[in-house]
Amino acid sequence: MTLMETLTTLAMAAPREGAKPAGIEQMLVPMVLIFGIFYFMLIRPQQRKDKERRAMIEQAKSGDRILFSGGILGTITNVKDHTFVVKIADNVKIEIARGAVSKVLEKDEKAVAEDEKR
Repeated sequence: MTLMETLTTLAMAAPREGAKPAGIEQMLVPMVLIFGIFYFMLIRPQQRKDKERRAMIEQAKSGDRILFSGGILGTITNVKDHTFVVKIADNVKIEIARGAVSKVLEKDEKAVAEDEKR
């Protein structure tokens, strides 16, 4: 039985005969515990990843190799306020939104899909 199942079972347990009905305090404690678990296991790590990704994109500069979310590799040639101008082949430059950048590659790093790392 998982922690979530245990907490849910305790929160929904029927009162015994002759016992007082559960007060609001007794019902709120398990709900606050469940929310706390969700926050520390799901919400907070995702916020941390988003913050790191935003910092990585803000630090990107001309000459950096990047991987788009669509899988295209390119080299930044010009940095604008909300976009990058990226060279993807000889004489081929495109302008992309900063949000389309999946990863800024290091000097000798090859683009490896997340599935291939595992």
